[in-house]
This record gives sequence, C-alpha cells and structure tokens, in this order.
Amino acid sequence: MMNTTTLPQITALPKQLDKNLPVNATVPIADAWAGGCFVLLLALGLLSNGYAWIHDQLTPRTVDWPSFMVGEPMQQLAHALAKAELPVTAAQIERGLSWQVSSDLGPRVREGERDWLFLTDELTPHAKGAQSAANRAQQVIALRQRLAADGIQLLVVVVPDKSRIAAAHLGHLLRPAAFTDRVKQWTEPLAQAGVDVLDLSAALATLERQGESAFLRTDSHWTEAGAEAAAALVAQHIKSLRALPPFQPSASRVFLKDRVTALRPGDLVRLAGLDGLPDWMQPRPELAQQSRFEMMREPAVGSTANAGDADLFGDAELPSIALVGTSFSRNSNFVSFLERGLRAQVANFALDGGDFDGAARAYLRSAAFKQTPPKLLVWEIPERVLSADLNSR
Repeated sequence: MMNTTTLPQITALPKQLDKNLPVNATVPIADAWAGGCFVLLLALGLLSNGYAWIHDQLTPRTVDWPSFMVGEPMQQLAHALAKAELPVTAAQIERGLSWQVSSDLGPRVREGERDWLFLTDELTPHAKGAQSAANRAQQVIALRQRLAADGIQLLVVVVPDKSRIAAAHLGHLLRPAAFTDRVKQWTEPLAQAGVDVLDLSAALATLERQGESAFLRTDSHWTEAGAEAAAALVAQHIKSLRALPPFQPSASRVFLKDRVTALRPGDLVRLAGLDGLPDWMQPRPELAQQSRFEMMREPAVGSTANAGDADLFGDAELPSIALVGTSFSRNSNFVSFLERGLRAQVANFALDGGDFDGAARAYLRSAAFKQTPPKLLVWEIPERVLSADLNSR
C-alpha cells in the first residue's frame, strides 16, 4: 500500500521552489556578463582583423590554382590572423602573467639560477638521438670525401652546449647524463674516418674556471670572451694544418678599434615571449662586452716574410677560407676574432637558424662556392643539434 504520508511533501515542492526563486535570480545576470564578455571578445577580434585587412596584412601573397588546390592561401591567411593585433597582445599578456605568477617561460626556455636562461633543447633527450647523431656523422664523412676530391680541406668545429659549460648555473635544472659524452662519442668516429674535427669544450671550460663567463646569461650564444677563446683555438689549429698551401702575404689586417660594455637583449628572453614586457618585468638585463673591428690594408710584405706572420690568401682579395655554420658564427664578433688570429679574411656563409647543415647545403649550392671554391671549409656545428630528430628542421 502507498505511504500517503509522503504526498504533502511532494505537493509542497513547488511552493518551496517558489521561495528559492529570488535567491537564484542572480544566475541570469552572471549569464549576461559571460555573454557580454564573449560578444566583446568577438567584437575586438573583428576590429583587429578589420584593421589587419585594411593594412593589407591578411591578403594571401600567392593566389593561383596550384597553390589553391593545396590550401596555401588558407595557410597564409591563418598565419596572418595569428599575427593580428589582438592575438599577439593576448599572447603577450598571457606570457607576462605566466612569468610573473609561476616563473613559466614557455616550452622552449628554462630558468636556472638567478635569471640564467637555458634552451629546453639542451636539456631534452631524443628517442632516436644516437641514430640521428650517427646519420649526421655519415653526412660529414661523405662531405669530407667529396671536398677532398676537389682539393678542399674540411675542418669541423663543435660548439658545446651552454648547459655543459655553464653547468654551475643550472640550479634545479637537470642535464641528462646521456649527454655527458655526446661530443666525444660523435667526434671520435669522424676522426677515425679522417675528418679533421675540433671540440671547443676545453677552451670554453677553461675560461669558466678562470672566473669569466663563456656564455651570455639571457642568451643562447657565447660572450665575446667565449667567442675570442674559441676563435683563438680555431686559428691555432688552422695554422697547424700542414696540408694547406703555404701561407702567402696579405695586404689586409683586422684591428680592434674600440671596446665598450653595453646592454644586450637576450634571445632567450625573446624566445620566451617576454621581450614585449616592461623592462622591470623581464629577467634581469644583461651587460655585455661589445667590440668594434676594422679591416685595414697594409703594404704587402715580400715573399720571404715569416710564414708564422703571413696570411692564408691565394689572392689578396679572395679569402681562401670559408665558414659555414649557425648564429654562433654571427654573434659576439667570432669571425672578427678569427680573422685577427689568422691575419686573413674569412668568408662567412653562416646562417641564423642554420640548424645542422642548413648553411652548408646553401653554400655548396651557391655560385660563390662554384666560382671561387675555398682551400679550407670550416663547418661550425652546435652540440645540441647532433642528436636532434632528423625531421625537426
């Protein structure tokens, strides 16, 4: 039999709900605020995109049938929309808040001790790292054989990781133990195959032990002191290469004109997306030494000049040494220090973001190489790219 005592409770529910209506009356207001914010966001986005359209920032650069069929105009449009004013500003605000609240630097940068910044790439092992490194070693060996057939000598120069040399500043960050012998394991097979290879680790580590930083604190590159120490070792090694043609006199010399200390913006601050913040919100600014060099011509010396003071020119106007590599060869006056140490011009074909072989590939295909091949090709390679995934470019 049904329990009739529950009926009054059931029939009383609507009255109870009626009593609660005033309490819940704020729900529509909250919904209105959410809807209003959403509409405002849409309006700002529309204005941002309209501004970009008026200033011809959204017009696809390539509009033809083949590109349309592969979706290239839409890819260009999506890229342009991501670079419009609103998403860029929103991204800067998000990065700034993440940095201020939780010291987050995004996926590509990590903070060590006292505003020392490091590339995530230097701290991340790769699943197929050994295989990738072996593949790259074979590429170098093959190039050495190709160049040797044309009478060109190859010198491979490996720049160690900042996290290796400046390990004292890693703080809580951990560098994988598998990276300890990475440079040695990669260079040994090259040497056995007859490739002339130079590891800069010892020279830069010595600088650190002497109390001078070899790498910049907020940048991925070396300091001028590090670049100068590296260039001195490379110049000394080149002068010891007996297989090169005899040194010949040069009419040009590189002189240090002046040296100052100035504020240097760090590329890791930019990579973390913090460069748009006010200075006081960014990692501590960095002062760095900056030198200026001049190339000056001198009267050519006679052919009986001391070989140790002579130059590496086959022609006084055409450098017989070419350099390929990455932004390391384009930072902190590395090439100027190298030219001063060699007393010779160096043709610099390094590329920012050159990765492992970007600059080498571009140079070997260029008219400069085909028309005036060098006697010596110096290939600068950062340690961190040795074991990176082959498809990461």
